[in-house]
Amino acid sequence: MRSSPSIVPADRLDRDIYLVLEDFGARAGCAWRETDEADTDLETVLRDIFSGQYAYPVRIVCFNTAEGWSRDATPDIADVLAERAANTDAEISPALQAFIEANSTKRFNLQLALPLPQRHVARW
Repeated sequence: MRSSPSIVPADRLDRDIYLVLEDFGARAGCAWRETDEADTDLETVLRDIFSGQYAYPVRIVCFNTAEGWSRDATPDIADVLAERAANTDAEISPALQAFIEANSTKRFNLQLALPLPQRHVARW
C-alpha cells in the first residue's frame, strides 16, 4: 500500500510551542489562553507577558510534538523576564513582579516604581 505525503508542512510542527495558563480570578479561575498558532513561540510569549497581554500568568508549558516531549517552562520564563526587567527602565506590573518572585530560580534585584507620598514639611 502506498502512503500519501502529509499535507501539513513538517517544519510547522517541528518547533517548540509555548502556552500560558492564566489566573482570571476567584470566579473565573484559571484557563489556558487561546492564542494564534503564530504567537506560541518563545519570543512572542515573553513579549506578551512583559507587555501585560497576560495579566496574571500562573504556568507556562513548552512542548514539541514532533520530538515527543513537554516540560514546565515557568522557571525559565521567569528568569528571562527578570533579566529583561533588570536590564531595562520599563516599569513592570505588581503581578509580573509577583510572578517573577514566585518562579525565578535566580535572584534579581527588581524594584517597582512606586509613587512616593507627599511629605509635609513643618515650617517654623
